[in-house]
Amino acid sequence: MTFAIVLVITAAASLLLRNPLRKWPWLFYVLAVAVDVLFLAESFMPRSVWSLLLTLVQKCMLPLALFAVVMFIGVFARDSKVGSWLRPVRAELSIIAWILSLGHMTVYLMSYVPRVLAGGSLGGNVALSFVVALVLFALLLMLGITSFNGVKKRMKADSWKRVQLLAYPFFGLIYVHVLLMLLPSALHGGVAAQVSVAVYTMVFGTYAVLRVVRAVRDRKI
Repeated sequence: MTFAIVLVITAAASLLLRNPLRKWPWLFYVLAVAVDVLFLAESFMPRSVWSLLLTLVQKCMLPLALFAVVMFIGVFARDSKVGSWLRPVRAELSIIAWILSLGHMTVYLMSYVPRVLAGGSLGGNVALSFVVALVLFALLLMLGITSFNGVKKRMKADSWKRVQLLAYPFFGLIYVHVLLMLLPSALHGGVAAQVSVAVYTMVFGTYAVLRVVRAVRDRKI
């Protein structure tokens, strides 16, 4: 349920801050980096601030919400009000989500990689989730770096489009990763985990259906 609230607030903020984001994108990138730095400086943070960052960054809810907004922008028709309003800042929203995701991934990689290198064993579910996380990290780097206009301009149009198609498996693997983390608790009766699984399934399921509908509609045009 918390993710649903974060998603609604993020979607509203994206709509309201569209013009400043389009005009001063680097200001938002710096703010995202600052959030990551604050998150990583846990011992220096007041407890209330750390609790907020724990939800937004460590649990990856804010980056996920931003990626969800980016996902759904793609299912709106270009001439729709929402599509025409948000499509010009889709790359900027992706970059902000990318920066915030790096903070989330840094913490978990710092936790799991030393255990793996030391020969420590991970549970089957955790091990699979870790492998998926590594693939996500690789995709995240490729998609994030190529979202910057400077990089995009230096790439051939066809090459850039092929890289951006990796966004679809990226979104799908995000859902798989979330399920791997939540399902054990949900299957053992954890109410919070069950609600979270339901919310994430609704969000990603709705996107998948709308994406297919959009693809079918585009073929008919």
